[in-house]
Amino acid sequence: MDRDPTMDEIVPVRRALLSVSDKRGLVELARALAGRGVHLLASGGTRTALVEAGLEVTEVSAHTGQPEILGGRVKTLHPKLHGGILARRDVPGDLAALEAQGIDPIDLVVVNLYPFEATVAKPGVSFEEAVENIDIGGPSLIRGAAKNHPHVAVLTSPDQYPRLIEELESKGGTTLAFRRSLALAVFEQTARYDRAIADYLAKAGADGPAEAFMPSFAPTFERRSVLRYGENPHQRAAFYVEPGTAGPNLATAKILHGKELSYNNLLDLDSALRLIRLFSGPAATILKHNNPCGAAEAEGLSEAFELAYEGDPVSAFGGIVGVNRPVDRATAERMCQPGRFIEAIVAPDFEPDALKLLTTKPTWKNSVRLLALGAPIGPDTPKPAGFDLRRVEGGLLVQDWDAMEPDPTSGTVASKRPPTDAERASLGFAWRVCQAVKSNAIVIARGRQLIGVGAGQMSRLDSVRIAVAKAGEKAKGAVLASDAFFPFRDGPDEAARAGVTALIQPGGSKRDDETVAACDEHGLAMILTGRRHFRH
Repeated sequence: MDRDPTMDEIVPVRRALLSVSDKRGLVELARALAGRGVHLLASGGTRTALVEAGLEVTEVSAHTGQPEILGGRVKTLHPKLHGGILARRDVPGDLAALEAQGIDPIDLVVVNLYPFEATVAKPGVSFEEAVENIDIGGPSLIRGAAKNHPHVAVLTSPDQYPRLIEELESKGGTTLAFRRSLALAVFEQTARYDRAIADYLAKAGADGPAEAFMPSFAPTFERRSVLRYGENPHQRAAFYVEPGTAGPNLATAKILHGKELSYNNLLDLDSALRLIRLFSGPAATILKHNNPCGAAEAEGLSEAFELAYEGDPVSAFGGIVGVNRPVDRATAERMCQPGRFIEAIVAPDFEPDALKLLTTKPTWKNSVRLLALGAPIGPDTPKPAGFDLRRVEGGLLVQDWDAMEPDPTSGTVASKRPPTDAERASLGFAWRVCQAVKSNAIVIARGRQLIGVGAGQMSRLDSVRIAVAKAGEKAKGAVLASDAFFPFRDGPDEAARAGVTALIQPGGSKRDDETVAACDEHGLAMILTGRRHFRH
């Protein structure tokens, strides 16, 4: 399809209206405009900042002949401004109306909206302060300019200023292609802005008690990148991020090295982050197909990684690695041992020696992806905001994020024999890992090392058998975690035959008494947490 030649047609900028709350880059932009003979209009603090910078600026109230009223609530809602913005330059009747009313066309609108989202995010903000930060004139100005984008350019972010200056310097005006992209940004912003206000009012209980789930739900995310493909090569995919998200997470991480991240890489990296943030001590995990095949917590990071890798070295090949400490030289050396291959590593940071080693290993120096979170990660780091979302055909499922108990082993000891201190510590480790495994989930751990996983089976007994087979002889003296209750005693019986000595599970089955009896017959210790951690 041939490109529309009108997209390159140039519209000059002769008059600009500026009214911003974010003053970043404002003076530089205004100087660039003034240098090209553009007449500047501005209001309030924007005009003050420009005048202090030595620029000649017309006050909006002087331009309209109408002073600000209601304490500044009404200053830009005037026909001289909106007429100058909305007039179509190729419609004689519009131009005649401007001339009859003494209205000058405005070719550029530079407006930031009041910072409503930042305001309501502040602790203890009052309802009155939140309402005062609902912008009225700003959205009207930018929507008008966006509607009339064939003739008017509109900037809503300092990040757009350099591109405008470049267009003016290289082309002498703005192209339709550029103005259309700016118009799109306006309507994306106003949609998000209105959604934030509606969500705030719903939570504030405007029509009654506040509810966690609003009557309508329209989340807004910004596209970060288009991915090579989705879960499979025939599926298209992209990565979107939540505006204003606080790390450490994939949206805030910095990619230091490696090939483009794939859809599946991102899923595995996210799961790795969710798991390693549960541990206080140095910890490492290895993910394959969105399930941990290795995990360990130790006194040092290099030891934790080695234990994680050796838990299932066959599955670990080509895995995704997450660690909760900066990667040092010793850990990098273990990662680079002969025969080992890693797809991606996410960590708080990478020490220079480690980064050099990881990016120069001959067999995978060009492929391994390295992501630095730029912040510590652990149980005390910020938890995810908002809700956990999942699409279904024709709808959307919305729920709270699954949060881990501070001490999962503080539940009820249901067996006659209580766990030893060593078993209790190992059960706590196994329970945290189990949360990251697809249901039906069974995890076997020895000390603070994952040695066997049974994931995603339709029968919990089959998951036990798979985990036992993975653990092999190491299951003797190990502990087992189950993400949901055992419906029958066959699971604990199978674990006991393998040499497991202690179990942790939520309980809640009609046959809990049979499961407890099985543990007592085998001399197993068992803790009931009272809390399930399904992951479908």
